[in-house]
Amino acid sequence: MKRTILFFATAIFIALLAMGCCHCRQHAKLAKPLVGTEWQLVQIMGRDVQPVGDSFTLLFHADGTVTGAGDCNRLTATYTTTESRALHIDNLGSTRRLCPNFEAESDYYDMLEGVTHYEMDAENMLLLRNGTLVAIMRAVI
Repeated sequence: MKRTILFFATAIFIALLAMGCCHCRQHAKLAKPLVGTEWQLVQIMGRDVQPVGDSFTLLFHADGTVTGAGDCNRLTATYTTTESRALHIDNLGSTRRLCPNFEAESDYYDMLEGVTHYEMDAENMLLLRNGTLVAIMRAVI
């Protein structure tokens, strides 16, 4: 319950910060597009992640597919979005190599399948489940 409150408070803080921003137009120009940008996980369920190499990544393609990686397995899925930034990731499949960090990879896949929408904040993509922040991904530069 404390984690849910923390995630909710974080989401509210980010929203208030964005509303109070006097450089919002410039900030919006810095936002990366969902499609064609490679994203890497930096936080999940309030825990910081230290990805190694191309682990915990996503790349959304214009054809409605998404590819990427967990800790050591490759993933593929389909996705749909709306103009209001609803996001649904379905049909997630992955290779089945035995990873040393299997629990983290499993948490990552579960989080992706539960995402309901997203927000953009400069080089960050905030993934939400019914209004609760569940992950932050950063554009790979």
